[in-house]
Formats: sequence, C-alpha cells, structure tokens
Amino acid sequence: MLFAIISEDVTDSLQKRLSARPAHLQRLQELQDAGRLVLAGPHPAIESDNPGEAGFTGSLVVAEFTSLQAAQHWADADPYVAAGVYAAVTVKPFKKVFP
Repeated sequence: MLFAIISEDVTDSLQKRLSARPAHLQRLQELQDAGRLVLAGPHPAIESDNPGEAGFTGSLVVAEFTSLQAAQHWADADPYVAAGVYAAVTVKPFKKVFP
C-alpha cells in the first residue's frame, strides 16, 4: 500500500537540511531503485523552486510500504529526523487516484 510521509521543519532548518541531505537523498534513491517511490520533495518556504536562504518548511514522500508500521519505521530512521530538521512527522495511508 502507498503511504504519505508529511514532515514539518523546525524554524531555521536550512543548515541542518544541507548537512543531512546526502544521506536523506540516498534513502530516497533506494526506494526509487526498488520501484517503491511515487514522489518526494520539499516544501519551499517561499513561492520559488530555489528559495535560497528562505529554506523549506517541510517535506512530502509518497511511497509503497508493506504496512503503516513499516512506513513509520522508515520515516523514524530518516537522517533529517536524526539531524533535527523535522519538528513533526505524520505517516498516513495514501490512495492514488490521479494520474
């Protein structure tokens, strides 16, 4: 089943994000290589693809996991969690309708 992992950043998270980004992206690449990643990306703090120093306010990952518990375990092990990037992480079942 698909699950949405919705994360909200702490204030001024940009430097923490940058330091943990390579490890974070590696985990996403592993999901993609396994054919389980639907989409992933950050929420810019301003209306721009490249928000610069404004940074980001959170992230969204939609991927396939065997259970809610497995999705939660994967989310809990995110390098952004360990680096203190996220203030909150919500994991929910997701049903893709379009496209």
